[in-house]
Amino acid sequence: MVRAIFFLLLFVPFTLFIIFTGVPITFLDPTGRFLHNYGKFWGRVALFLAGATVKVSGLEKIPDGVPVIFMGNHQSNFDILSLYAGLPRHFSWIAKEELFRIPLFGYAMKRAGYLPLDRSDGRRALKTMESAAEKIRGGVSVVIFPEGTRSMDGNLLPFKRGGFLLAARAGVPIVPFTINGSARVNPAKRLVVHPGTIAIAFGDPIPTGGATGKKRDELIDRVREAIERGLES
Repeated sequence: MVRAIFFLLLFVPFTLFIIFTGVPITFLDPTGRFLHNYGKFWGRVALFLAGATVKVSGLEKIPDGVPVIFMGNHQSNFDILSLYAGLPRHFSWIAKEELFRIPLFGYAMKRAGYLPLDRSDGRRALKTMESAAEKIRGGVSVVIFPEGTRSMDGNLLPFKRGGFLLAARAGVPIVPFTINGSARVNPAKRLVVHPGTIAIAFGDPIPTGGATGKKRDELIDRVREAIERGLES
């Protein structure tokens, strides 16, 4: 617990510093690339403060020159830090629309190019999904946690269908990834931080063309199997 308190005492003001200094620069860089690189710096420093390192494998499986949708398991708050630190490609995040309403934090997400997905109303959800699909087709790679929330025990939760609907609309490949070790560094619902290694393994890309109806269910199964195959027992 002492390490966790020490980590938070440094991490929280450091995060606020990143937001307050990073967001204004986005007005000079509308691409969001500067803030993304700033996010990578944020992730690496935060992991250093926690005594955690990231080991990445399978980067050669990520297609070059085309946007993709990265989908993987979600075990810990440290997953986001690890992906920032370990994934060299410029990417954005798909996030719940409600998060964009949080003062300061939501504005930073918007300036960084995060894509909102509204799940509260069918018509609004369709509109935000089509907007996100258009941006992905235009060259923006995104990260989605298809479980929708963190797993408390490390086992995969049921997948939400929204990410797969988006993938089918965008027509870009899904690159599955599996994270191991983040739950040991920061266990769910516990104020502890342990030093350790977080491993991220990327799998072979999975095509999404024509993934409607039964084929969409098959796509979900294929992605789930690819992620689950890499989980440590």
